[in-house]
Amino acid sequence: MNFQQPIWLLLLIAVLLLIGLYFVLQLRRKKYAVRFTNVDLLDKIAPKRPGWRRHIAFALIVAALGFFSMAMAVPATEVQVPRNRATVCLALDVSLSMKASDVKPSRFEAMKKSAAEFVDKLPAGINLALVSFGGAAVVNNAPTTDRSSVKSSIAGLELQQSTATGDAIYKCLATIQAFAKGSKTTDGKPIPARIVLESDGKQTVGQDVNVAAASAKEAKIPISTIAFGTPGGAIVDQGQTIPVPVDTETMKSIASATGGTYFAAGSAGELSDAYKNIGEQIGYTNEFRAITLRFVGIGLVLAFCGAAAALFWTNRLI
Repeated sequence: MNFQQPIWLLLLIAVLLLIGLYFVLQLRRKKYAVRFTNVDLLDKIAPKRPGWRRHIAFALIVAALGFFSMAMAVPATEVQVPRNRATVCLALDVSLSMKASDVKPSRFEAMKKSAAEFVDKLPAGINLALVSFGGAAVVNNAPTTDRSSVKSSIAGLELQQSTATGDAIYKCLATIQAFAKGSKTTDGKPIPARIVLESDGKQTVGQDVNVAAASAKEAKIPISTIAFGTPGGAIVDQGQTIPVPVDTETMKSIASATGGTYFAAGSAGELSDAYKNIGEQIGYTNEFRAITLRFVGIGLVLAFCGAAAALFWTNRLI
């Protein structure tokens, strides 16, 4: 929480001075009571006071003044707000290594399920593109807000030979840049964009992945990566067992080079968590919203309680 007009917090000094004055008056009252030596007469002529309870009313009133003072300073708290406009390109690895069953029922099926959940959770204002890559990178969906068409494309993905990770990055960049060409936000800034890349294995064909990552950095488009699978993953091809360990280093380097976020997912649950985290990062922005009314409301409640306490225990407000 912060205060948007903190100069008004100086009013709290006046509140502190009021507290100090109250204590001075209490001390003077005690001295006067001591000077009046006829205690029996004082007990008969002076009304009974509520003792310590009279301090409660003052404390409530002072607390109310404190909250009113802070309300003048316009308190604000940070909240998550869905982005009105952004472009995201989801790049999914469909190479044969994704049929490994180290993640149940398989890396491929778990990927499709989590990717579809990710699509559902993105705010409506985000345009989402889908690129799949095996031996080549293919644009399955241009940027769109039609979530059903993207989910349908994800469900229809099929496995392919080889892994062209670099090609996938270039394809995502071209897709985003073509869509965003000439478009600006209301404040004149480029529309935010990000690539979400999920893969399990090393690049085997296509353009160099490091050069592609450098291009993304130059375009100021971060790449959030998910290394999906376990070190012990394997597939059976033509009767032979072929190890397909997850390539964490490449995914980590891509995210680091472009200013994105890296995630390692060795299970379907971890994959869902990774997509959820990414969705919160790219689908929402943090803004400070004023909560002045909250402070005014608390101040009013305290003031009414203080007034009620004073009337109940002393039959007067002052």
